[in-house]
Amino acid sequence: MRWMYKLLIFFICLFPNQIWAQIKNPAFKKVLDSLCKQRVSLISIADFKKLDKSNLYILDTREENEFKVSHLKNARPIGYFWFDMRKVYDIPYEATVVVYCSVGNRGESIGEKLVNGGYKCVYNLYGGIFEWVNQGNPVYKSNGVQTSEVHPFGEKWTQWLERGVKR
Repeated sequence: MRWMYKLLIFFICLFPNQIWAQIKNPAFKKVLDSLCKQRVSLISIADFKKLDKSNLYILDTREENEFKVSHLKNARPIGYFWFDMRKVYDIPYEATVVVYCSVGNRGESIGEKLVNGGYKCVYNLYGGIFEWVNQGNPVYKSNGVQTSEVHPFGEKWTQWLERGVKR
């Protein structure tokens, strides 16, 4: 099973255009490509869903007020502005870690800190929570109830959230 996981990672790295091909809005892809410096490996939503959940940590790098509106199931809020490595002290260095934010910029920055801190398998969710929702995937409130609301981060970014209720 481990070899299949490594093979999947190999193909993600070998064929990165497959990640971008899944974003339907060409203007959004252009914005994502301009933001993403690929200092951390990207993972598509489709490939994220295929990951082994037994040793997976999902880290939301948005701020607490954004997280409270909605987040991916089982995500842990770690923030961005006041991020500290002590927030992830309990995550094994060999675990698979997926970071995300609204579109990917903050996720990449925190992901880079994790890699520099010794984490071996860190991915940035390509398109962030916006693309997650745009593809029709569920998000949840802090009490575990599914919602259609998503924090739009700011006026400039609202246009990229095509589905869901902007709150």
